[in-house]
Amino acid sequence: MRVLNGILLLVLLACASAASAREVPIRDFFKDPEFTSVSISPDGKHMAITVPQEDRTVLAVLRVSDKGVVGKWDYGPNRHFSQVLWANNERLLFYVNFKTGRFDFQTSKGDLYASNIDGTQRIDIPNGAYYNIVSLTPEDPRTILVERSIEASYLSKLDVYNGRLVTVASAPVEMGSFLVDHDRNVRFVSGTMFDGRNVTYRRDGEKWTLVHESERNGATYFPLGFAGDNRRVYMAKGEQGKPESIVLLDTETREETQLSNNGTVSPSGYLWSADRKTLLGVWYEDGIPYWDWIAPEHPETKVYAGLVKAFPGKAVRFLRPSDDGRYLAMRVYADTMPSEAFLFDRESGKATFLAGSMEWIKPAEMSPMKPVAFKARDGLQLHGYITIPAGSDGRKLPLIVNPHGGPHGPRDEWGFNPEVQLFANRGFAVLQINYRGSGGYGNAFEGMGYRKWGTTMQDDLTDGVRWAIAQGIADPDRVCIYGASYGGYAALMSAVREPDLYRCTVGYVGVYDLDAQRDADFADHEYGRNYLKDVYPPSKGERVAQSPAYGVERLKAPVMLVHGAKDVRVPIKNMNFLVSQMAKVGKKPEEVVVEAKEGHGFRDVENNVNLYTKMLAFFDKYIGPGAKVSTAGTP
Repeated sequence: MRVLNGILLLVLLACASAASAREVPIRDFFKDPEFTSVSISPDGKHMAITVPQEDRTVLAVLRVSDKGVVGKWDYGPNRHFSQVLWANNERLLFYVNFKTGRFDFQTSKGDLYASNIDGTQRIDIPNGAYYNIVSLTPEDPRTILVERSIEASYLSKLDVYNGRLVTVASAPVEMGSFLVDHDRNVRFVSGTMFDGRNVTYRRDGEKWTLVHESERNGATYFPLGFAGDNRRVYMAKGEQGKPESIVLLDTETREETQLSNNGTVSPSGYLWSADRKTLLGVWYEDGIPYWDWIAPEHPETKVYAGLVKAFPGKAVRFLRPSDDGRYLAMRVYADTMPSEAFLFDRESGKATFLAGSMEWIKPAEMSPMKPVAFKARDGLQLHGYITIPAGSDGRKLPLIVNPHGGPHGPRDEWGFNPEVQLFANRGFAVLQINYRGSGGYGNAFEGMGYRKWGTTMQDDLTDGVRWAIAQGIADPDRVCIYGASYGGYAALMSAVREPDLYRCTVGYVGVYDLDAQRDADFADHEYGRNYLKDVYPPSKGERVAQSPAYGVERLKAPVMLVHGAKDVRVPIKNMNFLVSQMAKVGKKPEEVVVEAKEGHGFRDVENNVNLYTKMLAFFDKYIGPGAKVSTAGTP
């Protein structure tokens, strides 16, 4: 457990630098980063980098030796590269997704794309975006293995030069992922059914044998990859919905060997040897993230572990190495430092700096993010993060509670967060809580939030505020709540449920009427409809009771609302209905920001500068140094 108790937390905060922080321009926090991903070719001679540029992302291929550009191209406005993969040393595969809003999920136009590294021989593979890449096939550089689900799951061999597909296998899983061994034999499939069940099948000859089945928030058991003997397989196992452990399963004897377990969170990343035959490390986001080295004597593990030690106080994530293991690409970041990319040459023993994602940000001017833990009113252990303004003594601070979106699956993590750092730079403490229903803490924890969007999930936020007040961190008379997407819902719902606790509330692209949200794009698919059936309050009366738009008569806090007119994830009718409901009881939002060309979160830098200028003024008015406060909000 990497959490700090209240006493230690206050000691650390009291030791913070006494220097006054410079007011960093808003623009600096929301400018496009210099890069978003880096990947190395199998022979280690080239690297592919994705670079955001205003309304699009550009893909560039550089030589490792001198950083010279080999090729560079993009696909136009609002098109963004994702999951760039080296099919072989001269050929790249990539998805090109469409995204209009900052908080949007990226959506596909339906095609997978392939290109030579200089941008020539580009092809579109129709409907290829519905395929996930399963494995490269070095024995046949023209092809790779891909999977697609169409009421059942299909494994196919894809020719990366002409886009032709040949089916290899199918399986009775409606949304499945295949696992092949090192000889490319199909051995497992795991995934979910449209009704939310988790299933795993083992391939026995020409038949599939069910080896695991559970409900949406139940136990998990799925394969990650085979050991070098093709007999033992690494499995992620979460009994009774608890956080997953990593076990090594002998497929012949069915015996399991426990390899890694955190107990609080499930793994969120894995590190394999260059030959993909040994799982070296497991990544956990428990407070400050760390690697659990499960093959410590492996020569590659020793290199990786040494590199982690070379960046104390920072998180180090590793990308797929060159096939010979010589070149290792890595992403280094911290709570006060945006990502930096490095390339390590094992032969020379040198790490080369490739690029900083936001080099204009000065870590010394940022504020530390500290992990915290506390118990909810029903005894459930909750985790989160508190960011204290640099230079403050950490006592009696104005507090912004910042619930994350989702809500089920996403979670808050330790690392550089531009929005949080902006608030802290302006003197506000920021509390982020992984309330029940958040991802990462096991299926059972996530399931505790199902149908409880406006009840116990909001109680967790309230209990977090009370914890911060009890610790002496937050001034009880200067607390606001702000969030986006589900976080926007939580910001308004919490202000409805706890009218005397919050001095102001800001909802950004938020859900305010649960029934209105049932018509959003997520419900276009059977899986999405079943998901809403499982996680939404089941009756009309419960949905009304848990919709902030129907509780506006209890609102005391001033309200600021933000929305993009083109939002399809959370349609703007949510905001319009909330405003109309407020009008019925003689109330109105104090500030409304609507951008006609924006979607689910603003992307344009100027729109963000305008938005956060107004938002900071709103916070400053109610919980800033000159705000007029009373004791009405003391819990």
